[in-house]
Amino acid sequence: QVQLVESGGGLVQAGGSLRLSCAASGHTFSMYVMGWFRQAPGKEREFVAISWSGSYTYYADSVKGRFTISRDNAKNTVYLEMNSLKPEDTAVYYCAAGLTENEYDYWGQGTQVTVSS
Repeated sequence: QVQLVESGGGLVQAGGSLRLSCAASGHTFSMYVMGWFRQAPGKEREFVAISWSGSYTYYADSVKGRFTISRDNAKNTVYLEMNSLKPEDTAVYYCAAGLTENEYDYWGQGTQVTVSS
């Protein structure tokens, strides 16, 4: 079992920055593919970014160049650095863990990010 706890959400003005953290329990964190997703009110959950156990990362087009995903395997933590935030980035952000990018087995409880215009 892996438990994921997100933190770092909040209210920020457009153009500002936030850094989300997702702390994972367990001893096998480095094995997992870690993803960030978000869900805005009235919309379906959407993919934001992914980090494989190595250094390879991939982003949704909507956040490419503004968001950076990183991970610290020694701390069992994955981060999402969000810059140049826009009102349309407002959503609940979730981190997820899986052994492959096709299936995430564990999800955090989510953290709210609100970007005011």
